[in-house]
Amino acid sequence: MNKTVVVYKSKYGKTKRYAEWIAEALNAPLFENGNITPLQLNNYDIVVYGGGLYGGEINGVKLVTKNFCKLLVVFTVGLADPGNTDFKPILENTFTGEQLSKTKVFHLRGGIDYSKLSLVHKGIMAVMKKMIEKKPSAERDGDSAGILETYGKNIDFSDKETIKPLTEYVRTLYLV
Repeated sequence: MNKTVVVYKSKYGKTKRYAEWIAEALNAPLFENGNITPLQLNNYDIVVYGGGLYGGEINGVKLVTKNFCKLLVVFTVGLADPGNTDFKPILENTFTGEQLSKTKVFHLRGGIDYSKLSLVHKGIMAVMKKMIEKKPSAERDGDSAGILETYGKNIDFSDKETIKPLTEYVRTLYLV
C-alpha cells in the first residue's frame, strides 16, 4: 500500500477537523503545515493537502505548489456551498496548468464563527456584505445570499460524510 500523508493549514478549525477525519479514514499520519518539511513530503507517495479559502486563496498551499509531491490531492474548506460555487479562478491562480492537470481537488463546506474572526477578516466580511447589499436581489448569486444569511452568526456546515469522495479517490490510487 502506498504511503499517504494528510497535511493542513487551518485558521479557525474547520480545515483541521476535516483533515483529522480524512487522516483517520485513510489511517494516515497528520501534520499541520508548519510541522512538516518539503523533504519529509518526499517520503510519501500521496500527499493530501487541505487549506481554508480566504480572499480567493488556499491557505498555506505554497508548501505543495512550490515543492514536489509524487501524487497530490487537495481539499479546500470554505463558507460557500461547493454545489453552486465556481472555484476555477482560485485553482487557476494557485496551480500551474501542469500542476492542475495532475492534482485532484475536492471542495468541502466549512462554516464561520464571527466571534472568532480576526479584525481583518471581520472587516473583509463587512465590506463584502455592504457590496452585496448594494446589488439588486436578482443579481445576487448563491454565495452572496449565503453571506447575507450567515453574516454575524456562528454557522457550521461541516459534514464528515462529505469526505467520502476524497477518501474513496485516494484508496483507488492504492490500486494503481
